[in-house]
Amino acid sequence: MPNSQIADARRPMVEILINIDVENAHAAERFYCAAFELKPGRRFGDVGVELIGGTSKIYLLAKDTGTPGYAGAKATRSYQRHWTPVHLDFIVTDLEQAIARSIAAGATAEQPIRDNPWGRIAVMADPFGHGYCLIQFSDAGYDAIASE
Repeated sequence: MPNSQIADARRPMVEILINIDVENAHAAERFYCAAFELKPGRRFGDVGVELIGGTSKIYLLAKDTGTPGYAGAKATRSYQRHWTPVHLDFIVTDLEQAIARSIAAGATAEQPIRDNPWGRIAVMADPFGHGYCLIQFSDAGYDAIASE
């Protein structure tokens, strides 16, 4: 691959926005701001709020329980604890402090802290059924396990 293509491959191609469906955007705003020290940006009436202060903007979108995620969907939204193959990882410098802040805001710790060659991880759930992880990297981070 020519050097110019390698340089282009390292440049971000897209901006990532994170959208999280919640039953109540105001309650979700309180949780995410308290747990992750984010701040509200733009508001979209009662249907959503933009959170800033992280590396990507997070949009909390109020969606009623029982509504379909898209036209024709058989499954409907549920805010009981659920699993999805896509989740958020929040990188923190003090894992215990981040866990305490999350729990104080309304989260649940789902497993004991796990140690890995790349760092430590806590598996959590927000009050809206979404799982997330808190990660405190070791000095090597993912380089400790990277094959290239």
